[in-house]
Amino acid sequence: MERYKTIIPDWERFWEAIHTPLPTVIRTNTLKTSPEELRTRLESKGFALERLPWSPLLFRVEGEVPIGATVEHWLGLYYVQEATQTLPVLALEPKPGERILDLCAAPGGKTTQIAALMENRGTLVANDMNPKRLRALMANVYRMGAICCVVTECRGEHFPGEGIFDRVLVDAPCSAEGTARKYPHLRQGASLSYIQRMAAIQRGLLYRALGLVKPGGIVVYSTCTIAPEENEGVVSRALKKGLAEILPWEPPVPHERGVPRFGREEYGKEMEKAVRVYPHHFDSDGGFIAVLRRLG
Repeated sequence: MERYKTIIPDWERFWEAIHTPLPTVIRTNTLKTSPEELRTRLESKGFALERLPWSPLLFRVEGEVPIGATVEHWLGLYYVQEATQTLPVLALEPKPGERILDLCAAPGGKTTQIAALMENRGTLVANDMNPKRLRALMANVYRMGAICCVVTECRGEHFPGEGIFDRVLVDAPCSAEGTARKYPHLRQGASLSYIQRMAAIQRGLLYRALGLVKPGGIVVYSTCTIAPEENEGVVSRALKKGLAEILPWEPPVPHERGVPRFGREEYGKEMEKAVRVYPHHFDSDGGFIAVLRRLG
């Protein structure tokens, strides 16, 4: 992690945050309930709920019983989801009636969030290449009542079609350095060789997503890592190929902008339109989000 000192403001706060336990957060499933009803039901079972100030659907939860062991969870009234992980879908801005692809969908947190914002109207394709992860994805799609959703199994880089979706989410597999609060072995950072291998996969996924979306359509690229090679480095390659333009996005939480350079690499000032979230910003995990519009 030391190599990021030059790009992470408030380094001491960041370092302290990744050594602090992560709070438990749940997202209300508006396909089945309201935040008020959910709060009433869970508080009656002894849970303490605190609404996050930037979202009416998210609650920080504490209780004696695991939050995943309630009948309300089994019924799909909520999804246990780290707060930062809800941001890419807000950037995607899915709307009822659209055709949307979640290219790397398992285990389904973002897929079911998209379905709720679509109000189950339109077509949502949730794709993943891993059969074991697909089982979790299908279970969550069913549990949360996402009836507008179909599930597919395909390598994201080879997903067939051209210009058929209004919006595509690429929540790319990554080195996951932003999840160091959950996984202590990541506090020292991932190896550079692994980061470079992941960046190659991520470029393939993003290029394919930009082919799958209609001209003028939106692709959101997100990761849960800090490495610029997997974030700005991947997005800047797509821009240099003339595949897309990057759009500014302002999240409803404290954040930093993307970095225009790192080490010897120049990514370009356009990268400042992207968003970086660090664990000390609002007691969360870390992540990266870029909103792209397909050209041509």
